[in-house]
Amino acid sequence: MNGKWLTLVLCLLLTGTAHPNPNPEPVRNLVLMIGDGMGLAQVSMLQIGNDYAPTAFDRAQQVALLVTRSANNRVTDSAAAATALATGCKTDNGTLGVDPSGVPLESSMARAAAKGLATGIVVTSALQHATPGAFYAHVGDRGDMPAITRQLAAADIDVLIGGGRRWLAEPCDDGGTWFDAFVRRGYFVTDDLAQTHSVGREKVLCAVAEKHLPKASERGDFLPRATERALELLDAASAGRPQGFLLLVEGSLIDYALHAGDAGWTLDEMRDFERAVAAAMDFADRTPGTLVVVTGDHETGGLAISANKTDFTLGENGLQYHFSTTSHTATMLPVYLYGTGADRIGGVMENTELARRIMTLLGVE
Repeated sequence: MNGKWLTLVLCLLLTGTAHPNPNPEPVRNLVLMIGDGMGLAQVSMLQIGNDYAPTAFDRAQQVALLVTRSANNRVTDSAAAATALATGCKTDNGTLGVDPSGVPLESSMARAAAKGLATGIVVTSALQHATPGAFYAHVGDRGDMPAITRQLAAADIDVLIGGGRRWLAEPCDDGGTWFDAFVRRGYFVTDDLAQTHSVGREKVLCAVAEKHLPKASERGDFLPRATERALELLDAASAGRPQGFLLLVEGSLIDYALHAGDAGWTLDEMRDFERAVAAAMDFADRTPGTLVVVTGDHETGGLAISANKTDFTLGENGLQYHFSTTSHTATMLPVYLYGTGADRIGGVMENTELARRIMTLLGVE
């Protein structure tokens, strides 16, 4: 091969057009996994804590970067960030599923359900908390739990696993409690994840905590088990349908550990979330047409990982974790992609652009 042809081939390879794929495999199932407060430093902490042994994050087939600003603030809160990730539109901090004028926004989950996909949410927070709430609720105040619970019951999401019993036990508009309302809507309702294994193809509401679940060190392997169970239920629910499912999974308490400036707790939550990510990636390995998208909603804590000493002629300087704030930060976030369609998302983008690309891949834009 002469120099001219070698240069042409190298240029084609670098631009990604050497082997165009005119008929890419469609994305049937999409698992969106959000580590609340998780940025690159938190993933680095996990890497270090695992003594650089491979983690699920290392399995990523593509990586991108997200800008997280909200409509009215360079530093977003969870409600505005989740709304951007759910709807593809920016909004003001403190609001869920509405634009800055208060107009309701349609989420990817609502669009997916309207197109016949099965839908699910798995979190370690209350099901009414900011991140899950953005995928079904439309409120001007993220703390309006009665309104959010009412909209959760109306959303008709196939699988719901998390906390929030406190508000579900309150009186419902049609008599009884909101638990009763879910039963009337055909849900299998339980407070024990193990009981969901008796479910066939019914819809499931599994509310295991009054508000949020306990710390990772106290709740065991709940999140990875709940992720696996939700994938099984949604796979069964979508069997025979033209399209598959959309599942949201959140490692909710990473953010709480970071607000507390607690490195040990943060590492526990990151390890727990990583096991859930691994479960989703394993599902993608055995289920063609599945894309796993892993990111955060914002970074919390301003985490820095620094050497203990400035003399870098030493064999080992040690390291320490520093939290520069108890609040959120404006730093960009990593996005890890795995499975069918992973090569179709990349680059530096706004969080709204990631949402739109997800909807496009699912065919619900």
